[in-house]
Amino acid sequence: MIGRRMTMNTLQGKRIVLGITGSIAAYKAAVLARALIKKGAEVQIVITPAGKEFITPITLSALTSKPVISEFFAQRDGTWHSHVDLGLWADAMLIAPATASTIGKMAHGVADNMLVTTYLSMKAPVFVAPAMDLDMFAHPSTQHNLEILRSYGNHIIEPATGELASHLTGKGRMEEPEKIVEVMESFFARKQELAGRRIVITAGPTYEKIDPVRFIGNYSSGKMGYALAESCAERGAEVILVSGPVNLRISHPNIRKVDVESAAEMYDAAVSAFKEADAGILCAAVADFTPETVAGSKIKREGDGLTLRLKPTKDIAAALGQQKRASQLLIGFALETNEEITHAKEKLARKNFDFIVLNSLNDKGAGFRTDTNKITIIDRQGITPYPLKSKKEVADDIVDRLANLF
Repeated sequence: MIGRRMTMNTLQGKRIVLGITGSIAAYKAAVLARALIKKGAEVQIVITPAGKEFITPITLSALTSKPVISEFFAQRDGTWHSHVDLGLWADAMLIAPATASTIGKMAHGVADNMLVTTYLSMKAPVFVAPAMDLDMFAHPSTQHNLEILRSYGNHIIEPATGELASHLTGKGRMEEPEKIVEVMESFFARKQELAGRRIVITAGPTYEKIDPVRFIGNYSSGKMGYALAESCAERGAEVILVSGPVNLRISHPNIRKVDVESAAEMYDAAVSAFKEADAGILCAAVADFTPETVAGSKIKREGDGLTLRLKPTKDIAAALGQQKRASQLLIGFALETNEEITHAKEKLARKNFDFIVLNSLNDKGAGFRTDTNKITIIDRQGITPYPLKSKKEVADDIVDRLANLF
């Protein structure tokens, strides 16, 4: 699959901001810039003051045919270099090499140079290729900062293992330029692999009214569903996002959001949208029960207790599984607390899913209200576990599997 994608020259015409920091690996940035340009990309280099101690802007400017940006203002004529304009101009930002210092500044918003300021203004995907000594890379603070960057949706290009500038051997070498270019090509290759597809995604909680001021709900933040919507849209799909009440926004023009509150409203919206869809991803935490009656006015505190009679809500997954045509795909989620695999497999068969994404509340960093998730994908062929990742990365893994099924 990768080989087929590489022949598409997916970097042709792409505008890339290449950030260079103060590392001995900065010499590789010249090779990297040249490789990107050979693939048809337009490269604008932003370098830190420390980076200029390792490689000269003259060399880099000669390679890119563009002035290298380092300071907020040009020293000769006072021209302002707009980090905002760079953030809007780029199709991607690549920081290679990225030192521990710069990674820390990016993670915590320390905008004391042009590179970090540009990063904080970047609208496009960001790729980070760390380069440092093995002990610095392994230090808990560096690993914590990398996890923060992952949680922001940044793509971390893991360093290689080998001889370092300290003459020690270990993990910390910046990945080789040709490998980094392959990562960039693969990313842009999948950008349009869902073009022409319509995908329905449910996200967030549902609220089941008890009276005008109270409801039955759950802790779902909607982050996973919204990340899935963004991932599908980035790859060219038309996304219908059926969302329960959440404090999240969408930015991609390919996403049309349908706001709902109750399980009944989500059922109607999802069933209607799925009729003309190519796939459905059921990520919402839908209430299984709803009050039999809703009080017309606020229930007053009287007596020793309150009894609520609940009735089952309509089963969205079951309805879509029955409705599903041979040409449609249906993906489900299972959040379990015990016998996770057994329950997920039963749900996979019962709901007629093509695969199911299992979350366990027993896994630290997974579940509701987190920026990370740890999943296992189960289909009829087997079980695939994944490590803890940002929800953006998890969404990409799920959509990769969906795209492969198409």
